[in-house]
Amino acid sequence: MTAPMSEASYSARIDFMVELALRLHRYGTTADRLEGALSAVATRLGIGCEPWSNPTGLILTFSDPGRATGLRDTTRVIRLSPGEVDLHRLAETDRIAEQVLDGSLEPIEAKAQMLALDAPATPTTRRAEVVAFGLAAASVAGLLRLPWLDIGVAGATGLLIGLLAQLSETRPRVRLGFEALAGMVAGTIAILVASTVGPLNQNTVIIAALIVLLPGLALTNAVSELTSQQLVSGTARFAGALTTVLKLGVGVLVARYALDLAGLSPVVRAARPQPAWLEWIALATASFAFAVLFRASVRDYLRVIAAAACGYLISRFVGEAAGSPAGVFVAALAMTAIGNAYARWWHRPGAIIRVPGIIMLVPGSTSLRGLLSLMQTQDVGAGQAAMLAVINALAALVAGLLFGNLLLPPRRNL
Repeated sequence: MTAPMSEASYSARIDFMVELALRLHRYGTTADRLEGALSAVATRLGIGCEPWSNPTGLILTFSDPGRATGLRDTTRVIRLSPGEVDLHRLAETDRIAEQVLDGSLEPIEAKAQMLALDAPATPTTRRAEVVAFGLAAASVAGLLRLPWLDIGVAGATGLLIGLLAQLSETRPRVRLGFEALAGMVAGTIAILVASTVGPLNQNTVIIAALIVLLPGLALTNAVSELTSQQLVSGTARFAGALTTVLKLGVGVLVARYALDLAGLSPVVRAARPQPAWLEWIALATASFAFAVLFRASVRDYLRVIAAAACGYLISRFVGEAAGSPAGVFVAALAMTAIGNAYARWWHRPGAIIRVPGIIMLVPGSTSLRGLLSLMQTQDVGAGQAAMLAVINALAALVAGLLFGNLLLPPRRNL
């Protein structure tokens, strides 16, 4: 039987494990990967750990294998907000955990290093994130080859939403209604411009302006967790994603009805006149914007940009040849396998490749477009068609993730 650990050593390992769990949750790790990572680390540290994760909390039960069951059990119940992708801090947390596991860093020192990651963002970083909101919105409009007016309106609206996002971080009341406020801003600006300046692809411009807030990645993670038998976490995450879409849609509709009462009549058109070369420029700028928004390390920018561009290009060209679902499937499969290879051979989180690689494939824009069509036209058929499109995209994406892991199994959970 394993000899019991000293009280100090046991407590230090538990404190390290709790801090590691908090970090992984905060940086957007899904339940299956988080629980797998914690179990692997606990085994290497010589303690028992039974983790349970959901989007708003953690339950962690620890035990000392050297003592009888119940004599040294510790349970931590932690309430958390849903995490957001932060590739830099995820990579640093992974590096610190690896140093603990290879014996070059003590758990107490490791916890101190992880706490140091909480340093507030610099003003330059905050300004860059605001600009990235606008750049991502304008770039998505460019990828769709919308007219210049549409691209400008989407980019300007994205900047305003980025400023609102910064404001919401320090004002809890604003944070509660942030998505609805963002939808109102996007809807108001689009309708005002279409009524007074010139015609717009109205719903498409609104969706481009809100692209950063759309929960496509959350929907994908939710279905992925459900297929991994993480039923509670997957169901909660799916409900949260649908709620986000609903709040965005309600905000847009409130703006539309208010301006309609004011007598404004926006001119709506469907036009995509831009040349093909604009799509390539927009792809590059969109990939850069997502590298900023995912808070990647500067040294990882080229990897993140390349991953986002590759995922989009694979999906586009395969989709043209074999249909859109096939394009999404092949792109997700390829980017998952490449991410697993990167984790295996470079000993860094595969999320650095996997997450940006699928970000342009997720069906968040389709879900919002369907909700807007349903609420604006009261056409149940349009809503059903949009729902089927979302289901097809999700099915192809999750299938690609599953088969990508089968093609090249991950050696690391992150």
